Amino acid sequence: MDWASIVGLILVVFGIISGQLLEGGRLSSLVQPAAFVIVAVGTLGAVLLQSRWNNFKQGVRMLRWVISEPPDSSKKNIADALIWSVVARREGFLSLERYMNASNDPFIGKGLRLVIDGIDPIRLKDILDVDISLYEMEQRQAAKIWEAAGGYSPTIGILGAVLGLIHVMENLSDPSKLGGGIAVAFVATIYGVGMANLLFLPVSNKLKEIIGREVTRREMLSDIFYSIALGDSPRVVEERLTNHRT
Repeated sequence: MDWASIVGLILVVFGIISGQLLEGGRLSSLVQPAAFVIVAVGTLGAVLLQSRWNNFKQGVRMLRWVISEPPDSSKKNIADALIWSVVARREGFLSLERYMNASNDPFIGKGLRLVIDGIDPIRLKDILDVDISLYEMEQRQAAKIWEAAGGYSPTIGILGAVLGLIHVMENLSDPSKLGGGIAVAFVATIYGVGMANLLFLPVSNKLKEIIGREVTRREMLSDIFYSIALGDSPRVVEERLTNHRT
């Protein structure tokens, strides 16, 4: 559980509500279904228009990472890597098969399989680096839907404001309808800017950080498998790990 994200979300809501009340306003004035529909549905439509369906679905699934981050297994991987290097050095590459079968990580399984198969070390690293590049590209494309939403929602909020003003102009002869139109106009802008800067863009940046951390872990593993395939001693493997730690 990422408590920083939870606290941040609470502070966002608290800050908006407190500011509204301190100014003497009413919370009900911030609740405008028409403005919300314009901004939320309009932003969703724009994001869908620019995104592939698979990327959109993956990006939505990633949202849970903001509150519950994927476990960081880097420390375990480092400890395991030292074991792999010692075992490979003493018993040969085939002895790594039991670790490959026991691993639940597809990337680790692939790396160990390439080592066991005796793939040329340079070729092995090329294969793993391509795998890492594809993973990073796919994940970043999925996370990009939140960045896109952060770019579209303020503009759609302004569009909602214009629509509200059009409604006002159409009802100048009926003062009872002016208040609702003006409210929609201003609240739509608040929704658009607020959702972009308090939700969509922070979510996008958080997901990018998580993806970057996973890419770094895979790059570390790629170096480890390359070193093991070269037949480097456990001491050399440990030095490579030390460089990644720093």
